[in-house]
This record gives sequence, structure tokens and C-alpha cells, in this order.
Amino acid sequence: MSATLIHEPFRLPAGIMAFSVHAVFLALLYFGFSWQAFPPATMSVELWQSLPEVEVAPPVPVIAEAVQPVQPAQPEKLLKPDISLPDKKEKREIETKPVVTRPDKNKVEAPPVQQNSVEQKRDEAEQRERIAAQQAAQAAREKAEQAAREQTEKDAAAGRIVDEYKAKIMAKIRSNINMPPDVAKNARAEFSVTLLPGGAVLPPRLTRPSGNAAYDNAVERAILKSDPLPLPRDAALFNRFRELKLVFKPVE
Repeated sequence: MSATLIHEPFRLPAGIMAFSVHAVFLALLYFGFSWQAFPPATMSVELWQSLPEVEVAPPVPVIAEAVQPVQPAQPEKLLKPDISLPDKKEKREIETKPVVTRPDKNKVEAPPVQQNSVEQKRDEAEQRERIAAQQAAQAAREKAEQAAREQTEKDAAAGRIVDEYKAKIMAKIRSNINMPPDVAKNARAEFSVTLLPGGAVLPPRLTRPSGNAAYDNAVERAILKSDPLPLPRDAALFNRFRELKLVFKPVE
């Protein structure tokens, strides 16, 4: 009995199909493992209080090398994908780049503080001196005006006292006149009388006769008879009584 060789025409395509199915299955296992072992790179985000205008460098694209196709001859070896991550050095350069802020138009800036210069200090010192001089001059004027008012009041008071005592002197002398007969009513005799402290009387001088010698003599005798004449107690007022100009009329 001899063996007969039987030709099977569909054996080769079935083997190719089985090999392809196993290859696809190994590829799914490989990519699934790679996705879990190397998750996608994450991006760090920094939060800012405001939104400054920053010139940001264009993002670095993640470049991945082409995945080598799975070699069907070596299914046990898994190729590790070479995924490049952003360069840390370049990231640091981006983070340390100075932030350029936009000026706020609504913000009111305080004026810069100007330090006093030597000239300003000198002007301020001169101004203080002028003000002090003006105040001193004003105080001096007020003091002078006050002194003048006080002196005027003193003079007025002294004048009233002088008038009062002159009236007393005239009344005392008239009381001692022995009126001669036939004296005209318009007769007028003027005498200069010198007094000493205490009211003592020196001999009077007739400076203007009345035209009636009897009347003039009667007045002179009355002046001497009235010694001492009354004087105020204030010795400072004596100078106003040292030389008296007295006028006498028969009828007053």
C-alpha cells in the first residue's frame, strides 16, 4: 500500500491569516501597555492676581518619534516609545521672565516728594524773618499808639487840674482887690506872676496896663496879698505854674 500525496490548496492563506490576527493582538497589547505606563505630559498653570501682558514664548510642541512597527519575529520585546518632554531649562527661562504690567490710567499717582533745596530753605528763612519783622513792627506801633493814648489821657487830666487851680488862683486874687472908683467896665490889666514851690509869690510885673493906674495898683497889691497861691499836690505839674500870665477885668 503506497501513500498518496494529497495537495491542500487553502493551507497557505489560512496560515497567513492566523499570523496577521496574532500580530494585531500583540500590537493592541503593546499600545495599551504604553498608554498606561507613559500617560500624556501635563502642563503646569500659574495663577496670577491680574492679567499682565506677558510676551510668552510659543509652546514647545511635543515631538514624538515614530513608533517602530512591531516585528512579528520578536513579539516578546516591547518597544518603549521615545516621547520627548518640554525642556525644563526652557520652562525656567519662561517662568523667570520679568512681567511687564500695563500702567493703570485711572490710578492717580502721588506727586513726587521734592526735598527742599538750599535756595528754598534760604527763601523760607527770609520769609520767616520778614514775618517776624512785620510782627515786631506791628507790636511796636501798637505799643506806641497805646503810650500816646495814655499820654494824651494824662495830658488831658493834667490840663483839667491846671485849669482848676488857675481858677482857684484867680478867685483868691480877686477876693483881695479893693476896687477904686471910676474904673471903666472894659478895663484890662495883664500881669506876669512868678511862683516858687509851695505857692510863694515874687513881685509881679505889669505886662499890659489897663489905662487906669489906680486899678492896676489895686490888682498888684491883691496878688501880693494872696501869697501863697494854691498849687496842686503833684509836683510834676509845678512847671505849669512857675510863670503865670494873669488877666484882670473889673467886671467878669
